[in-house]
Order: sequence, then structure tokens, then C-alpha cells
Amino acid sequence: MKMDLGTAAYDQVEAVNARNQQLVQALNTGAHSQSEINALVSQITNERIDPTTEIRLPFWTDFGRNLHIGKQVFINSGSMFTDLGGIYIGDHVLIGPNVTIASVNHRIEPAERRNLELQPVYIHDNAWLGANVTVTPGVTIGVNAIVAAGAVVTRNVAANRVVAGVPARMIKIIKDKEQD
Repeated sequence: MKMDLGTAAYDQVEAVNARNQQLVQALNTGAHSQSEINALVSQITNERIDPTTEIRLPFWTDFGRNLHIGKQVFINSGSMFTDLGGIYIGDHVLIGPNVTIASVNHRIEPAERRNLELQPVYIHDNAWLGANVTVTPGVTIGVNAIVAAGAVVTRNVAANRVVAGVPARMIKIIKDKEQD
């Protein structure tokens, strides 16, 4: 999906963003209980954050309304969610410190570089993203997948796989002990 600067849709995004950036700043500049953090993130996302989800501060998002967070999720400090294109986080997901998940990119053509390309990111149930991982627009990370610390994920990660590196490549298949 494309979004062009100066359109009505872009102006609506900017209006939501202006409000949400104030909420993000309030979230990150004070001491808050987990229930207060979840309440503020619920305002930012316009969706109820389940009480089983734990979010460590600072927490960053550039838009907020297209960020969807499941139950029993753990988001460590310093994570950034560039969510205008949509970020969908399943249940039981672990997100390490300083993770960046981006669903937005700029166009390649120099004359259109300030316009946006939007592609959703899906992080499925029980996935684990290690510290300093970057997930790029349009990527899906499968159920039970692990992304090793420092990896840059530019392609989909299948379920039950461990990926590492820049760009991330599969290094291991996770076997369920009950199936052995």
C-alpha cells in the first residue's frame, strides 16, 4: 500500500500521530506501574492491552494505532514499533531490548522518496526476538520461531526455525521434545 504526502489520509495520520506522540512522551518520562503502562499503551493503540502483557520502558511507536499486541507478551525496554503499515504481535511473544519492527519504508525513486510504502509485519504466537533485532516491512515470523540477537530479518521466517545474521538466515530447526 502506498501513502502520499499531502493527501487527506496522510493528514489524518498526522492528527493521530500528534496526539499519540504526547502520550508516548508521557509514558516514557515518568515512573509508572505495569497497569498504568498498559493503560497508556491502550490509549496509544486504541485497543485494550491485556493485563498479562508486560511492557518495559522506554517504549516507542511512531503512530500506535496499527500496533496490535496479544496476550502474555513481553516487550523489553527500548523497542521501537514503526506501525503505520500494521504490526501484529501474537500471544506469548518475547521481544528483547532495543528491537525495531518496521512496517513502513520510503519509496526508492528519488522524486517520491518522502512518500511511504506500507507493508504489515506479523509476529506469530510464541516467537522470540532477541536483543537488537530489526524486522523489516512485509515480514512474517512464524509460530515458535527464534530470531537471534542482532539479526536483521528481511524475509519471512518459517515456524519452528532459528534465524541469525545480517541478513537473517536459518541456522536451526526447533524440534518439539514431545515429538521425539
